[in-house]
Amino acid sequence: MSIVTIARGSYSRGKEVAERLAKKLGYECISREILLEASKEFNIPEIKLVRALHDSPKIFASDGASHYVKYYRSAILRHARNDNMVYHGLAGHFFLKDIPHVLKIRINADMETRVQEEMARENISAQEALRILKNDDEERRKWSIQVYGTDTWDSRLYDMVINISTLTIDDTVDVIAYILQKTTFQSTFESRKLVADMAMAAKQQADIMKAMGTTLF
Repeated sequence: MSIVTIARGSYSRGKEVAERLAKKLGYECISREILLEASKEFNIPEIKLVRALHDSPKIFASDGASHYVKYYRSAILRHARNDNMVYHGLAGHFFLKDIPHVLKIRINADMETRVQEEMARENISAQEALRILKNDDEERRKWSIQVYGTDTWDSRLYDMVINISTLTIDDTVDVIAYILQKTTFQSTFESRKLVADMAMAAKQQADIMKAMGTTLF
């Protein structure tokens, strides 16, 4: 049993890889569900959670955003207790980085492909699509540097970095599935206990924040 986190930029095909991988392995595939669960459990508007996990460091002028990060981390660790999970979305490689049986993947795509995807979906010009994508990438970089002191583009954060521009989605899924067969990424009694302990501690921290009733943003 294993856990996979897939980090990616907008329109980098990471969502498709995650969904196909989960289907191939019979794993749970989650992303936005975590936002919805954390939003409901801790009575926080979803948009505020998104901002706390994505927007640039200026948000952290108040301690509020760090509280929202704790809410989100609690929700994702609750799912991680069950193993057999593919997570694609915000900051999974940070929240689950201390778990031994987590395979951390980054999916990259060339900018031209990403621009074409953005243009088609939003019906905008190439220039506008490029501006949006560059801004989105920069916001994610600033967030990770501010909160974790590490650039999200740093390959050392991941076990594998895959260029989807040179591999098909199915090829990528096959490569990841093969790596997951390695003993390194199989959960053990000890690693599952670690996850359970992390989830319990995260829930306690989040409950304390909720009890404080902090008003943010």
